[in-house]
Amino acid sequence: SFKVLLKELQSLCLNVEVLSADGQAIQMTESDDEVFRAAEELGIDLSHEEPSSVDFESA
Repeated sequence: SFKVLLKELQSLCLNVEVLSADGQAIQMTESDDEVFRAAEELGIDLSHEEPSSVDFESA
């Protein structure tokens, strides 16, 4: 999708902005629904916290 392309270009340290017809920058953000939908498609359950293999107490 277009948002994926934007993220890929930004990951290459390219300054990418989407402009409206009058030249104003448009903020492109992902909603929580999109994140949960993508996670569901990948088989990732975000409804509960997973135990971590990292012990933050001793780090």
